[in-house]
Amino acid sequence: MPFALYAAHSGLRYLVLVGGLFVILYAAAGLLGRREYSGAMARLALVFTGLLHLQLLVGAAVLFTRPFGTAVIGHIFTMLAAAAVAQFTATVVKRRPQEEKSYGPHLVGGVLAMALIALGILAIGRGVLDSNVG
Repeated sequence: MPFALYAAHSGLRYLVLVGGLFVILYAAAGLLGRREYSGAMARLALVFTGLLHLQLLVGAAVLFTRPFGTAVIGHIFTMLAAAAVAQFTATVVKRRPQEEKSYGPHLVGGVLAMALIALGILAIGRGVLDSNVG
């Protein structure tokens, strides 16, 4: 069971990264194309945030099943920060009136969250796209 949780946590990372990439690309296209804010952007942000929260939940379960060193502390805090940034961005934009919603916060929040995710992965001595299982 501990290995399965670790494998799930490691593999889920790719979905989180793809979700974040979609948020960044869609927000950049909307911003550069000066398009009206769409519900699709909100849904992409919601999926990215949900995947990130799921990753945190699985990661917390991994903490209780495997020994860990001090490097994991940096990993934990950067991942919590990434989830907070993603959640904050989605919440702030959602609470705005429709005419005030824009792609800019999603672009900035997406880039910041992805940078924190990359730093968190690097904090434990792994490559962002390297396979850790096996």
